[in-house]
Amino acid sequence: MTRTRVVLSLEAEEVYEHLNREAPSSKKERTILNAINKKVELIKANPHFGNPIPKNKIPQEYVKKYGINNLFRVPLPSFWRMLYTLTDGESEVEIISFVLDFIDHKKYNKKFGYKKK
Repeated sequence: MTRTRVVLSLEAEEVYEHLNREAPSSKKERTILNAINKKVELIKANPHFGNPIPKNKIPQEYVKKYGINNLFRVPLPSFWRMLYTLTDGESEVEIISFVLDFIDHKKYNKKFGYKKK
């Protein structure tokens, strides 16, 4: 049986820690944090849970920084997105879902080159 492990990048970990700090006093952050935790469990159950990003749309920033060749998007509340990639684990029966970023809609549009209408 294939095991899936979810690992956060440094950037994603910073955002996750921020959400944890703010969640007790902010409904918005609490809602996003709860959604992230639920989506992580869904990714563990099915690594291909997210929407695949076409290879030609993967930001070069991620390709250069992480050497990725696949990217998945998971929508979160308040127009946030979780972006992750799949890599081989240390053994033949492990998949690592490497969460690259948790970003809001404005940063997502900028990163992917989408323009305002």
